Amino acid sequence: MKKCPLFSICGGCRYDFTAPNYREEKIKLIDDWELSFEPFWTDAGTRRRAEFAFADGKFGFFECGTKNIVPLSHCPNLLPEINRVLPKIADLPWCGSGGALVTLCENGIDLAITSNVPYFTREFKTAVEKLGLLRVTWNGSVVCQTGTPKIKFGDTLVDYPIGAFLQPTVHSERAMRRFVVENAVGAKHIADLFCGIGNFTFTLNADGFDIAGIGVKRDLFKNPLTAKMLNSYDLVVMDPPRAGAMAQCQELARSNVPRVIYVSCNPTTLRRDAQILTNAGYNITDIAAFDQFVGSPHWELAVVFQK
Repeated sequence: MKKCPLFSICGGCRYDFTAPNYREEKIKLIDDWELSFEPFWTDAGTRRRAEFAFADGKFGFFECGTKNIVPLSHCPNLLPEINRVLPKIADLPWCGSGGALVTLCENGIDLAITSNVPYFTREFKTAVEKLGLLRVTWNGSVVCQTGTPKIKFGDTLVDYPIGAFLQPTVHSERAMRRFVVENAVGAKHIADLFCGIGNFTFTLNADGFDIAGIGVKRDLFKNPLTAKMLNSYDLVVMDPPRAGAMAQCQELARSNVPRVIYVSCNPTTLRRDAQILTNAGYNITDIAAFDQFVGSPHWELAVVFQK
């Protein structure tokens, strides 16, 4: 039985994650990948972040296949802490149109709003201040703030920048980190590329590189680490956006790096980049899959390449 009354109406989920054949259906999307073991399945109702839309005073998710907004004040795929405050967020005096990213941090809820309207209204500011959220921003400007949002990676607590990339659930994030750490055994000098705010960086004691977040600020799409720079590392870990890491893989192909762990949320660009690495003499030794985007058609894959 479908437990979500909005399934097939809102565009949040393509699969009914409550259906008995959910796993069977979703795994078909990656049945051409030779997984090393059973995928990591994330429980529904554990998402710590979601991006909503608002327009014409409505707040919710887009209707499947359209830009129409399906109003909602509860989502069974979100953590209870978010669902408790969601009705009040939905009832805010929204103006204009845009997106609202709600994130549960270690110390409270962060609300990052992007809108076609440059400025928030006094009415909105008054209303949102009553919600007791940790931080609310509008197009990068702070509307109200009671503290600095924090995210924890293992034992390391870091500041959470406005709208920064974050894995959707803590459980899947930890599972991916365990996989990477287990396959990094023996490496002494590690580069963490597209490191974000440090999911792998701290645990691996790695050198982080990204256009934002922690570590060295570097646009790895336009200015990838060169083969000469890479040769000082005995392991490269990378977790690029959906566009993949073609330019960086071309440099890796010319390097002497013996091991690469590539984490990807897009099997298509991963396959393209994997071809670059295997053509250069790398062999795939391990493949893991993580269903961290529960209900969606998206998979997270992690592949270990060895020379």
